[in-house]
Amino acid sequence: MTRPARPDFLILGAPKAGTTALHAALTRHPDVFMSSPKEPKYWMCDDAPPPHFRGPGDQHSQQEWVWRRADYQRLFEPAPPSSMRGESTPFYLWHRAAQRRISEQLPDARLIAVVRDPIDRAYSNWMHLWSDGLEPVADFEEAFALEHERIAKGWAPFWRYAQLGRYGEQLAHLFSYVDRERVLVLRYRTIVDDPRGAVDRACRFLGIAPGLIETLPHDNSRSFVEPGPRSAVMGRVLRAGAWAGQFAPPQVWRRASAPLIRRLSGGDAVRPKLSAQARARLLPYFADDIALLAQLTGESFDDWRSTESRGSFRERSRAS
Repeated sequence: MTRPARPDFLILGAPKAGTTALHAALTRHPDVFMSSPKEPKYWMCDDAPPPHFRGPGDQHSQQEWVWRRADYQRLFEPAPPSSMRGESTPFYLWHRAAQRRISEQLPDARLIAVVRDPIDRAYSNWMHLWSDGLEPVADFEEAFALEHERIAKGWAPFWRYAQLGRYGEQLAHLFSYVDRERVLVLRYRTIVDDPRGAVDRACRFLGIAPGLIETLPHDNSRSFVEPGPRSAVMGRVLRAGAWAGQFAPPQVWRRASAPLIRRLSGGDAVRPKLSAQARARLLPYFADDIALLAQLTGESFDDWRSTESRGSFRERSRAS
């Protein structure tokens, strides 16, 4: 009997927590079929166009959302009959309506949530947008403080540096719809420190053979862009281009922007770690949620209360 064209599992969060690396690793498994594009975002829409977001580059990016059911189903039609089919949209963990839709329409799907120190995650999130020329604010803490203002202006979810890292609230809501046995909470530090073990744990959770994936590719971290005249000028060019990109097929601006982004980040500046003082100022935003996450999972996250930044994926990989 033909199976419905839909995923058997989802990697549902969090952004900048290693979901790209895990998606790429599972793509290599012979018993897994992963969607292309990686992030269709369908369950954030469910047969309705995405909201009209207004942040820099948002209207270009939302052209890539797969919001029609027939288009979403077509993503899984090429899958071999016996494969485990998956997709990775790291905003599902944050998006409450997506959680409800997933629970109702994918009642047997397994869900993988990758969580990362929320301050490191937010800093990486800001660095991603800043290094692509989209984030107009050169200071991370200043941009972090603008979250509520940006939400009120209708900026897309990726700009929510604080909200996206409140995993305790997100998992508590998810567990109100989905049995905990269907959810694997995987730590980012495991992906960095023990990549093979992290993939094997995901495979056992999915019921497929472990031990077939030796390594994980690097995640999609960005090079550091030093604030200054070049970043100011190139940032304005990239934001203007991203705005104009909404009027062309999305791949057109993707191709056109690539050399501009390389030029923006073409220096040899080393990505600075977030200072201990900055971490100390930001920890109160997450302290209660870290406690809730520990309560929900039975695991300690006390290392997230440290004032020491652990650095980027590449830095941590070299140190492991």
